[in-house]
Amino acid sequence: MNFIMAMSIGVFILTMIVILWRPQGLNEAWPASIGAAVLIVGGVVTGTDLIDIMGKIGGASVTIIATIVMAVILESFGFFHWAATRLVNLSKQSGHRLYWNIQLLCFLMTLLFNNDGSILITTPILILLLKKLHIKPHQQILYLISGALIATASSAPIGVSNIVNLIALRIIDMSLYMHTAMMFVPATLGLLFMSWLMYMVIKNRLPKTLPGIANDIEESFFSKHFHPLKGKLSVETKRKRTKLMTRVLLFVLLIRCLIFAASYFGIPIEMVAVSGSLIMLFWRWYHLRTSPFDILKKTPWHILVFAFSMYVIIYGLQNAGLTTMLVEWFEPIVNQGLFQATLIMGSLVSVLSNIFNNHPALMIGTITLTEMGLDPVTLKTIYLANIIGSDFGSLLLPIGTLASLIWMDILKKNKIKIYWRDYLSISLVVIPVTTLLTLFLLYYWVQFIFA
Repeated sequence: MNFIMAMSIGVFILTMIVILWRPQGLNEAWPASIGAAVLIVGGVVTGTDLIDIMGKIGGASVTIIATIVMAVILESFGFFHWAATRLVNLSKQSGHRLYWNIQLLCFLMTLLFNNDGSILITTPILILLLKKLHIKPHQQILYLISGALIATASSAPIGVSNIVNLIALRIIDMSLYMHTAMMFVPATLGLLFMSWLMYMVIKNRLPKTLPGIANDIEESFFSKHFHPLKGKLSVETKRKRTKLMTRVLLFVLLIRCLIFAASYFGIPIEMVAVSGSLIMLFWRWYHLRTSPFDILKKTPWHILVFAFSMYVIIYGLQNAGLTTMLVEWFEPIVNQGLFQATLIMGSLVSVLSNIFNNHPALMIGTITLTEMGLDPVTLKTIYLANIIGSDFGSLLLPIGTLASLIWMDILKKNKIKIYWRDYLSISLVVIPVTTLLTLFLLYYWVQFIFA
């Protein structure tokens, strides 16, 4: 092993240790950017490489940030309290119905925004809801973990719901349309199975009944922020509010559809995403008289720094010869046949994601695939197997994804303690089986649509 290879691997390992350790709550962007800077100063990654990196991750990063901006704007409209109230009303005082409604909310928020944005939306909603309902702490944990798992895994059906998926799509030159055609059915079936299996694992520990205090959740927020009078809100006000929320969500859905249309016609999807977030900003300015400049403080810009820095580090590993070595190791596996390659490569990325986080795991896996000279269908299928490993398999441990790290940080800020044993009591049963099933479904679905 030469010096450049040793330095690149050393920087990568040290960076991942600090990211997972996060001493004193250190933001993950700091160790990633320091590691990237070391490789740039050391000459492992050149200026030409940086331009290439910007070209590959720029559009994906802008798209994700734009959709997160939309998620942040929802909070300003009072969406968290409004959604929490609707969840309780739809659950009809049943703790089991609440579980399924939470699953649906987390799934839809990830599809409408992305996994990071969904965590930023759904976690505060659940914390607010569960505290208002005075649910016991050990039961709150069940709802929080199952919601986070489904919110993060729901980025698999459509590529635009995860920044690392978008970056990888650019690397293999795959459109969002093709990703969805090949992935939506098997991934969605996998999510349904995952929700059912989680329910079977925790149903006996869920509360059977809930107190009927739904209106208190909404009233406590809107009487303070939007209504000139204290006390009970009028029915007319609630109806107007519901109409506003419906319009906002339909607009987000429209932007989502336009992103897919843009991908199909070769239009940069970041243009659509940015346009949508700007319209929502001015919409909020008109409706609430809130200056759009507050979004500069509320948006998690560190996600851009993290994504760029991690890709620099992965690029350094590639320049040092790691991917060439990985091709030699895994090409025989891929050549065994598409079925074996789908299962083995998806499982491998799952393992790597739980050790190193899914960002570097998927990037390394994708870059390695592009150097194997595979035919288009085989390349795309194995890439999608890697996505399943990155989005499903990475959830075995609570450190496998950036969304999981954000989730744990939100819980910590709200003084909610979730121990690894609580998380593993669900994930160890659910995640391996779901990942393997989804990989099987992917293989047979691809055989069906390309038959």
